[in-house]
Amino acid sequence: MNHKILAAVEASSLKSEVPVFQIGDTVDVHTRILEGEKERVQIFNGVVIAKSGAGSREMFTVRRIVAGEGVERKFPIHSPKIAKIEVKRSGVSRRAKLYYLRDRSGKSTRLREKRDETTGATKPAGKAKKAAAAT
Repeated sequence: MNHKILAAVEASSLKSEVPVFQIGDTVDVHTRILEGEKERVQIFNGVVIAKSGAGSREMFTVRRIVAGEGVERKFPIHSPKIAKIEVKRSGVSRRAKLYYLRDRSGKSTRLREKRDETTGATKPAGKAKKAAAAT
């Protein structure tokens, strides 16, 4: 009974179009920032190292290197502050969480890129799944 009530309440706050991305993908997260009365969009780009939660509580963690220092930020997927999420590069990962990247620096932080089986070219995961669904 309680689950049905919670599901009904959460359904109103869920986004209709959820972007498709996986662990290991390099993404650009466009975040709405309020500065006084003005609103602008700030882009945070990096590698998705973790996803957690479900429903309206679903979160993902993005890691990037700024001035030689690792910076991580957690974003709620269904937040109205997130303008959009762009998949720039699709990475191959055999783990659910990529926390081991925290201990690495330089070239050892690179992940293999996901390849398209038919042409051999690299393709972002979101576009590959949309194209497959359209055919």
